Amino acid sequence: MSTLASAERTLDRESLAAWYRRNRERSAQIFGLIDPAAYYTRPIPLRHPFAFYEGHLPAFSYLVLNERGLGQPPVDARLERLFERGIDPTTTTAASNLQPEQWPEKSEIEAFGKACDERVYDAIASARLVNPDVASLVRGQAVYTVLEHEPMHHETLMYIIHQLPQELKGRIAQTHHDTPQPRNEFVRVPAGIATLGADAQKIAFAWDNEFAETRVHVDAFDVQRYPVTNGEYLDFVRAGAPAPPFWLERGGDYFLHGSFEDLPLPLSWPVYVSNEQARAYASWKNARLMTEAEYHRAAFGTPEGSERAFPWGEEAPSPAHGNFGFQRFDPEPVDAHPAGASAWDIFDLIGNGWEWTSTPFAPFEGFEPMASYSQYSIDFFDGKHFVLKGASPVTAYELIRRSFRNWFYGDYRYMYAKFRLAAP
Repeated sequence: MSTLASAERTLDRESLAAWYRRNRERSAQIFGLIDPAAYYTRPIPLRHPFAFYEGHLPAFSYLVLNERGLGQPPVDARLERLFERGIDPTTTTAASNLQPEQWPEKSEIEAFGKACDERVYDAIASARLVNPDVASLVRGQAVYTVLEHEPMHHETLMYIIHQLPQELKGRIAQTHHDTPQPRNEFVRVPAGIATLGADAQKIAFAWDNEFAETRVHVDAFDVQRYPVTNGEYLDFVRAGAPAPPFWLERGGDYFLHGSFEDLPLPLSWPVYVSNEQARAYASWKNARLMTEAEYHRAAFGTPEGSERAFPWGEEAPSPAHGNFGFQRFDPEPVDAHPAGASAWDIFDLIGNGWEWTSTPFAPFEGFEPMASYSQYSIDFFDGKHFVLKGASPVTAYELIRRSFRNWFYGDYRYMYAKFRLAAP
């Protein structure tokens, strides 16, 4: 049996439909946090208003799977064009120029989304999702693109909601703990091989920038056992550095602007900063950030020379391993998950915040744009975006894999991104 025929045969339509349903239910929960008065606002000026994202998620799914993959007619060509793709401008002026004069009413957006969803569910239930004669359907690429795309936007939406005034969003109750800061010593990672990227024959789906699998020799280096904490970064701020984006100063004391409440600065939590701020701190400490390959070596390498699927081993990610998968909406102490440590006893490599590297986002050798979403990566190979690895508190379980790569501009300050120091 060919690989393609095998992919068609093993496609679990019930699981795919359940995944799509989970995505749509979480989207509804997230949009439910937004006060109607904020629906057309842009708390992050470089992003569209919430109205766009409520239309974009079902529009993208229908466009990629039904219209372009299966050849079905548009649901509403006007709204599909409006909601087709998000933006990544460098200035607020450029972002404003990409906004329409008027967004549709919420009721119209919801009706459009429902119509798209009905057709997507029908396609997952009965359409030919694997077709060697249609590039975007080879090995079921389009349906997996749809299923992984929506949870990426759940994370984006939480970044935007975070920036809303507290009175314009609902609140999800959480329990917060701050503990004594662990001693953040350096750990020696010996020289060895790091495997980046994915092998298309061994994985059901990955985004184009994850291919092809690449093996890299990594020299020995030292790296901190834990991400840099708020407490450690506070020394930098007291020495004259600007406060991180999620900090607030009140009467000489610092507080953390959390997702749904402001807290006295939790010193044992990882500090969230831009890549530029992480580099500035590293320079102040006469250190540097890890490269993408070094991250892989620290996270997945072992003293025996083998590599693990996850820092902790082969077991699928669970709440014991880290702060991800919407268990929480804010960080927690950097030493809270010893079960998630790597073979070198390095903590928090997955979860509690994406981890900045010093590596510009660029293709691996053999890169080809994916047929289902050709613009996904290629527009960002510009030397201005940097690779992040791992996961944040609001990264879906389905996106946690060794080869997954995230990326943002070096000065982007709204995401949940931590870092740790490396040397030499």
